[in-house]
Amino acid sequence: MSSMFGKPRAGGERPPQSPLAECNVAILGCQGAGKSALTVKFLTKRFISEYDPNLEDTYASEELVDQQPVLLKVMDTADQDGPGNCERYLRWASAFLVVYSIDDRKSFEGCQRYLEILALHARGCQRRCPVLLLGNKLDMEQYRQVPAAEGMSLASRFRCLFYEVSACQDFSGVQHVFHEAVREVRRRAERSQPVQPLFITEERPCPPVATQVALPTRQGLASCTFNTLSTVNLKEIPSVAQAKLVTVKSSRAQSKRKAPTLTLLKGFKIF
Repeated sequence: MSSMFGKPRAGGERPPQSPLAECNVAILGCQGAGKSALTVKFLTKRFISEYDPNLEDTYASEELVDQQPVLLKVMDTADQDGPGNCERYLRWASAFLVVYSIDDRKSFEGCQRYLEILALHARGCQRRCPVLLLGNKLDMEQYRQVPAAEGMSLASRFRCLFYEVSACQDFSGVQHVFHEAVREVRRRAERSQPVQPLFITEERPCPPVATQVALPTRQGLASCTFNTLSTVNLKEIPSVAQAKLVTVKSSRAQSKRKAPTLTLLKGFKIF
């Protein structure tokens, strides 16, 4: 089941030939970590404390991230006994939010299994999606069981970003996490684009010019001409093996201020 939250933003009408870019984010974690509360907080700016733990749904919202519109789809997963049937979101998602509660060490230990599965999936398909480790319920600081340093250490181990937020209080922090997931997806897409090669061409000498030399005519012999090659150009341009770095400095007599030093590769041009 899919739901749409919010209204289209002003001026957000797009021509049919320009479809909106999409980003699929799956929220993973043990029951009670606050996955649904984070989803609803991001989409509606409201906090709801009680949810059906067996309900899994996908939501969509048009967002403006760094002045670029995106259709952000969020899958609020509901795994009963940890990451068992995970194929449904491994192939669907562009990014993952792995959530635990800072006042529940079991939820923190459970999210490690999700991170291991995501790392194994990335090695198997040669596609590494962005992963963000999220410590929720920051408003329960007095009951904290998982220090922030442990969360940072786990995130560093699996090479993912780390945040701590409160779905109960902080909307801007929750929004930042979802928008950061979109940014990471865009960064990965930019890195995967082919890089334009840099061409360095060798300066080749001009082809030798053939000149005609007329031999003097003698009695009884027919006049004839021979083609000879001029080697003047070949002597002026060095071969590849003779190419060397040359430092050129402008004379102070030509300019009152000291000119910059230029390093050239003799015999080559760089385009």
